[in-house]
Amino acid sequence: QRPDVDEIYMKAVQIMTGSGGWPLSVFLTSEGKPFYGGTYFPPTDRYGHTGFERLLLAIADSWKNRRQELVDSAGKLSDTLANLTRPTQKEKLSPEMLKGAFDYFRDIFDGTNGGFGLAPKFPQPTNLSMLLCYWYSTRDEQALRMVEKTLDAMAKGGIYDHIGGGFHRYATDTRWLIPHFEKMLYDQALLSKVYLQAYQVTKKKEYARIAREIFDYVLRDMTDADGRSGL
Repeated sequence: QRPDVDEIYMKAVQIMTGSGGWPLSVFLTSEGKPFYGGTYFPPTDRYGHTGFERLLLAIADSWKNRRQELVDSAGKLSDTLANLTRPTQKEKLSPEMLKGAFDYFRDIFDGTNGGFGLAPKFPQPTNLSMLLCYWYSTRDEQALRMVEKTLDAMAKGGIYDHIGGGFHRYATDTRWLIPHFEKMLYDQALLSKVYLQAYQVTKKKEYARIAREIFDYVLRDMTDADGRSGL
């Protein structure tokens, strides 16, 4: 496996779509520059998603009839990726930076279902932790409401394993109902942390219960006889 290659194209898809994950599907020019990509595409159109078969036909048509436009787009995206990987001078986190991050998350927040962006929908616990940090600093109730709505929706949805505990990688729909049946250790670590953080703030026992069930799941199903956890 080539995690270095995965990192490049994962960043490209995150720039294009606002989220990343696996399976990862990326379409490239002959020079290896990405011009379109995404994560999960169902075989045929379903749940409001374009099927992989129709996507391939659309990509082929665009490559045939709008090739230069795609090449130009790939060039700009590659330049953006190059800028992101250049070393930058470290800056202290300022209130302005926190406010900018909050404004961005507020703009992409799903006010109906919780979470951020469209399907496939990922938990994105680091976003939630940042919103809690913002609430600690500003006591902005909107930030806390965004966290609570998301945590409540995920805990009730199919993305959470109500029998075995733990969270699946993502939901294929916007309502958190249909999971992608894969669980990652790092998701369990980050989500248990944010549920505990939210419990400390709100004192909602439901959040403590979810965190406890995540711990039980990891110890039972993700830990070997020597006490080592795996991905």
